[in-house]
Amino acid sequence: MATHEARTLQISIGRNWRDVYDYASVPDNLPKWASGLTSGLQKSGDEWLADGPAGKLRLRFAPPNKLGVLDHWVTTETGEEVYIPLRAVANGESCEVIFTLFRLPGMDDEKFAADAAWVMGDLQKLKDLLEAQLIE
Repeated sequence: MATHEARTLQISIGRNWRDVYDYASVPDNLPKWASGLTSGLQKSGDEWLADGPAGKLRLRFAPPNKLGVLDHWVTTETGEEVYIPLRAVANGESCEVIFTLFRLPGMDDEKFAADAAWVMGDLQKLKDLLEAQLIE
């Protein structure tokens, strides 16, 4: 069984974890902060369809829960499925959002670092939206 190198990325958000979870768990909100989903997000059965920078994507999300689990699975046009563990965790009256990034097979150091920077940019956008109270 192969193990992939992983990097844990995290950002503190000055909002209650439940507020963060309630916003981030709504698939329609994803394109507002996750730049890998550029447009066309629409529900199709148990999945969501979206357009990404590399083509059409299919997404599945963890069911609603009281634990802050925001995991999702993205399937690319080539059929490759990417698991994305994502959590909203209480930290006092604020929240930590924790994203585990896996190095995919064949990914070099430069691409892995670029993906980590991309994810951090998305997490920063989520933080900015929530802390500006642009959502209710």
